[in-house]
Amino acid sequence: MTGETATYKCELGNDYFEAVEATEVKGGDLRATVEVRKVQDTYVLNFNVSGDVVVSCDICLGNMSLPVETTGKVMVRLGDTYAEDEDSVTIPEDDGVLDAAWLIYEMAVLTIPTRHVHEDGGCDPAMLGKLEELSVGLGESDSAIDPRWSELEKIKSTFKE
Repeated sequence: MTGETATYKCELGNDYFEAVEATEVKGGDLRATVEVRKVQDTYVLNFNVSGDVVVSCDICLGNMSLPVETTGKVMVRLGDTYAEDEDSVTIPEDDGVLDAAWLIYEMAVLTIPTRHVHEDGGCDPAMLGKLEELSVGLGESDSAIDPRWSELEKIKSTFKE
């Protein structure tokens, strides 16, 4: 069996993201290809994941789609207990099964930028209006300072003198 290769392809939609209990991703449409090759007592899994994921915009909280394209490699060995490190996984020999769903999710999420923001003009105008309405002190002059802060400024100037 050494040297044999098997290739698995799957389409992952909103049901997949719900099943893995995705916290950052609300949904999406991914295509994953996993090539499994056995080399002696190790299985080498090469992943290729591409498609789009749906996340919340950091400004307006509306849904937005982001492209995902990534590849990864994981070494899998059989052992006594489950163990995982950066690029290898040991699964119990009694089980002999690796659920790659979480590995695919992690690979996809790691390609998403830290900041999710719509293109200019893409944010929800109603939400932007509400955000501006509720923002305190942005763009206001010193004359509109809350009176409590004025009292604190007096105390501060006393210490300077």
